[in-house]
Amino acid sequence: MLEVEMKFRAADWAPIIAQLTAWGAISRPTRKDADHYFNAGDRDFAKTDEAVRLRRIGTSNFLTYKGPKIDTLTKTRKEVELPLANGPENAATAVRFLSALGFKPVAVVSKLRDVYTFTRDDFHIEACLDDVGAVGKFVELEIQAEEDQFEPARAVLMRTAVELGLTQQERLSYLGLLLAQSGT
Repeated sequence: MLEVEMKFRAADWAPIIAQLTAWGAISRPTRKDADHYFNAGDRDFAKTDEAVRLRRIGTSNFLTYKGPKIDTLTKTRKEVELPLANGPENAATAVRFLSALGFKPVAVVSKLRDVYTFTRDDFHIEACLDDVGAVGKFVELEIQAEEDQFEPARAVLMRTAVELGLTQQERLSYLGLLLAQSGT
């Protein structure tokens, strides 16, 4: 499965929310995500453009691998996500598991996220309005698509971004932005 994604800086969400509402997007309650990133012992993910993270959403836990970006216009990459058992003890077990395999903690990216879902041209789209603290406010647009649907999914995503007035695209991950800000 591919994660076809674009991310934009957006200080003012009001016009974006208005357009999403006009399209009939369904809003979910604001959530707090804590993404714990790890680096492999055998290669540097910053150099290979990969990521491994443990995402905590409330009591829910997810282990995710993201492959290198495969497109220069979007942040499209292969993504494999594994839901884990809920609770902090299961998150701690996942960290011990990764550590036993030689993975090293890099940083935790915390964000407040408002998720809007809607459909365009038969693609399910998530628009995430992310407040990543000192790093800034962003809008992420995402479609999960099979590899043979990459081109049409990308076209829908790009058109959606234009229609939402999103122009300040950001290709760095939140982890990359956080590390650049801290000088590491």
